[in-house]
Amino acid sequence: QVELEESGGGLVQPGGSLTLSCKVSEFTLGYYAIGWFRQAPGKEREGVACINSNGSKVYTERARGRFTISEDNAKNIVSLQMRDLDSGDTAEYYCAKANYCGLVSENDMGSWGKGTLVTVSS
Repeated sequence: QVELEESGGGLVQPGGSLTLSCKVSEFTLGYYAIGWFRQAPGKEREGVACINSNGSKVYTERARGRFTISEDNAKNIVSLQMRDLDSGDTAEYYCAKANYCGLVSENDMGSWGKGTLVTVSS
């Protein structure tokens, strides 16, 4: 069963904005943390942001100030709003499930979605 499914990726111009969605199923959103990660071509996957089951949010340095994570428990969706995008944000973006956010490390995550591609280019 697919537990997490990302959507919303696409091509965006530098300076633009994009909102990604992570639709969760097979579990209750309010009992788990959901993290967003990304992997640029040729690079390792890195944490971006995470929201704990109590609603507290954790942002890594690369996301702070530009990205906003939020959740809609009624729709079982965790969103990642991104603004002021640049070429360095080009990557495959993934959402993942964990018991807690911690330091937004992929080692703490269990289930993963298949990803959605974000390309920042003019």
